[in-house]
This record gives sequence, structure tokens and C-alpha cells, in this order.
Amino acid sequence: MKDTTANPAPLGLIAFGMTTVLLNFHNAGFYGLNTMILAMGVFYGGIAQVIAGIMEWKKNNTFGTTAFCSFGLFWLTLVGLLVFPAMGWGEAPEAGAMVAYLTIWGIFTFVMFFATLKLNRALQFIFLSLAILFWLLAIGDATGNAGITMLAGWEGIICGASAIYTGLAQVLNEYYGRTVWPIWPVKK
Repeated sequence: MKDTTANPAPLGLIAFGMTTVLLNFHNAGFYGLNTMILAMGVFYGGIAQVIAGIMEWKKNNTFGTTAFCSFGLFWLTLVGLLVFPAMGWGEAPEAGAMVAYLTIWGIFTFVMFFATLKLNRALQFIFLSLAILFWLLAIGDATGNAGITMLAGWEGIICGASAIYTGLAQVLNEYYGRTVWPIWPVKK
């Protein structure tokens, strides 16, 4: 039976990338944390990535399922960490708790990076830069150094932009049936 379902990776990559860019504009100091970031985190970064992950499951892609479902749920948990205390649903996490949260996501992302070594250079860049982003944010929270958080914001903008590029490259390359924007596949 031929699989005629669409490639869900562009949806997941673009959802991740756009949400990451917009949050990191905040981290870089362009604007405050606002409902635009929270809404992107719930709907596009969160729910859309989980949908992409479920679609990857249907295609028997363990990496895609794990990455998109995990990062979609990351966005939903991050919004929860920010919104639940304001709703009276618990105390805001202490700095040490956020350091642990960001560090464990950095470790997960770094391990996932090793799976990209068999895929393409674009995904390698996304995953390695995302692991670095998580660790920079953890260091910023651990030290209280706003300069490190601002640096993380700039690094996150680059990471998110690379995911947007990779997602759009997959759409264009598939649509035109040739390489329009390269993603540099790993030679087998």
C-alpha cells in the first residue's frame, strides 16, 4: 500500500522555528513576555508540533514522532510554568527549578542531535544550536546574568530561523521536485 499522506516535518519545523524566534526576540530584549508569545507556545509551537509528531508516528518515523511530540509538549509545559502561577495553580518555579528544566531539555536535545548525524546538516544545526540555547538559558537563570540570557536570545533567533529555513526548504524542494533550498543530506 502506498503512503499518500503529506510530509508533516515542515509543519513541525516551521511551528518550532517561528515560536522559537518570537520567544527569543523577547530574550534578546526586543519586547516583553506577552500573550503573543504564550499563544504561539500553546497553538503553533505546542499543538501544531504534537499534531506533526502524531503524523510522523503514522509514517513510522520514531525520530520525528519523538522530536515533534516532545518539543510540542515542551512549549505547552513552558506556557504552563508561566501561566499557572498567575492563575493560582501553584507557585512559580524557583530559579533552580528552571535551571533543572532547561538543563534536562538541553541534554535530551543533545542526545537527539546524534540521531541527526544520519539525516542532514540542516537538522544537525537545528538540534545542536537548540541544545546550546537550552544550556545558555540555564546558565542565565543560574547566574542571574541578563547578558547571558540576551546572548541566548540571539542564539535562539538563529536556531529558530534555521528551523524555519529547513521546513520551508522541504516544502519547496518537494513541490518543485528538485533542490531549491539545500538541506545538505548526509551521504549514506
